[in-house]
Amino acid sequence: MNELIDHIKARFPIYDVIESQPGQIFVSLEASKLIPMITSLKTNHGFTVLVIFTAVDWIEDDKFQITYVLNNPKEKQDLGIRVFIHRDDATMESIHHLWKHAATFQRELKEMFGIDFPGSPGVDDPFLLEGWDNIPPMRRDFDTKKYSEETYFPRPGRETNDPATFMKQMLYPDD
Repeated sequence: MNELIDHIKARFPIYDVIESQPGQIFVSLEASKLIPMITSLKTNHGFTVLVIFTAVDWIEDDKFQITYVLNNPKEKQDLGIRVFIHRDDATMESIHHLWKHAATFQRELKEMFGIDFPGSPGVDDPFLLEGWDNIPPMRRDFDTKKYSEETYFPRPGRETNDPATFMKQMLYPDD
């Protein structure tokens, strides 16, 4: 895997190389270099499987982190590639031309985070949240408690317990 990382470093400006476990490395890269790098990894280095890609909202930094996890089944290697984009006008180039199922991940990220992937098939079609008219629910500035209180009515018989106190009472009822 070190040979691969050295080869990638020679061609692409990667940083934050982290080996999370043997055979699994995560690297960071400028978003504009993502498509050439993953195309090279798929075409020339056997990373033929897109395992998943997902997002994290770093609201404090006004950025989204998008992580793509690729797998090389012959070498039993996973490579995670992280890119960062701004939350304002969150747009990322589509990879559906490399893996057809990427369109499904892109639809989910559009709906849940508001990250757009122009040109991706069905990216604007409802995915999970038909009729949703609020900010994307996985953004950290979405107030789940407020939404729940405004949308759902309280049901009788439900009570809220402090988890620490409740567990102490359940585990040690005689104290």
